Amino acid sequence: MPGTENRLMLLDTASLYFRAFFGVPESIKAPDGTPVNAVRGLLDFIARLTTDRRPARLVACLDADWRPAFRVALLPSYKAHRLANAARNIEEVPAALQAQLPIIDDVLTALGIAHFGVPGFEADDVIGTLASGDKGPVDVVTGDRDLFQLVDDERGVRILYTARGVGRHEVVDESVVAAKYGIPGRSYADFATLRGDPSDGLPGVSGVGDKTAGTLITRFGTIDGLLAALDDPAAELSPTLRRKIADAHDYLAVAPDVVKVRHDVPLPAYDDTLPSAPADPEALVELASRWGLDSSLNRVLNAFGAAPA
Repeated sequence: MPGTENRLMLLDTASLYFRAFFGVPESIKAPDGTPVNAVRGLLDFIARLTTDRRPARLVACLDADWRPAFRVALLPSYKAHRLANAARNIEEVPAALQAQLPIIDDVLTALGIAHFGVPGFEADDVIGTLASGDKGPVDVVTGDRDLFQLVDDERGVRILYTARGVGRHEVVDESVVAAKYGIPGRSYADFATLRGDPSDGLPGVSGVGDKTAGTLITRFGTIDGLLAALDDPAAELSPTLRRKIADAHDYLAVAPDVVKVRHDVPLPAYDDTLPSAPADPEALVELASRWGLDSSLNRVLNAFGAAPA
C-alpha cells in the first residue's frame, strides 16, 4: 500500500490499548485462556487507521515514564491519584491489561512497526519531538486532548482524536481548536493550564472553566501575558478574576512546564517506514498461533499491503 505524501502517523499507543481493553470484551482470549482483548483491539485499530489514512510512516509511541520526575518536582499532584504504588511510581493498571503489554511489544516487534519510549519522558513528549522534527504532514492518533497543543496548520500537524471511537475519529486542526474553545489554534496548552484537568491532577485556576479560560487566553495571549496583567491596574480584569489569578500565581508559575509537551527528547535510532512485510515472519506466525491473533494480524498485514502470515 503506497503511503500518502510521506505522511507520518504517530500513535499514542497507551491511549489506544486502554481504549481497546475497555471497549473489547475481556472474553476475547488466547487458546490458553489469557485475555488478549487489548492486543487484538490495538491491532484492529492500526489496521483501520492505516487503511483509512494511508500513512507512509508509522511510530507507536510508548510511555517509558508515565509520571516523569521533572513534572512531579514542579507539581506534586501531577497524576498522583493514579498511583498504585507511590514508592515505586507505578501506575494503577488492570492486571488483565498489564499481562498483555509484553504481547503487544512482541507483536509490534515481529511486524516491524517502530515503537519506543524514552526513559524520563511520557509518550506525549516522544510524540511532540517526532512531530516537531518532521517536515510533515503528521497525523497524531490519540484520545487525549492534551495533544491538541501540537496542531500546526503550516507544518501539517493534526490530531486524529479518537474520543468517539477510532472508526469515527475527529480530525483536529487549528480551526477546530479555535471553534471548540474560542482561542487561537496553537494556544491549547495555556488554555488547558488555566482550566485545569482533574484526570491529570492539574487543579487549574479556581472557578475558571472553558469559557473564561478561552476569554483570558484570547485577551492576554499566554500565561505570561496574563500574569503580567496582574501588575497592570489598567488591564481588563475584573476584581474577582484578578483575585482568582493572584491566588493561583504559584500554580501558574510552574504548571505551563508541566502541561507543555516536550520537543527535545533524545530519540533512539529507528526506522519509521510502514512495513511492507513482517520483520520476523516466523515469530509472527508463532505469536499468531499462541495468542489466537490470526485474524487481527492478517487485517494489519493486508492494510500494510503485505501477504498474510
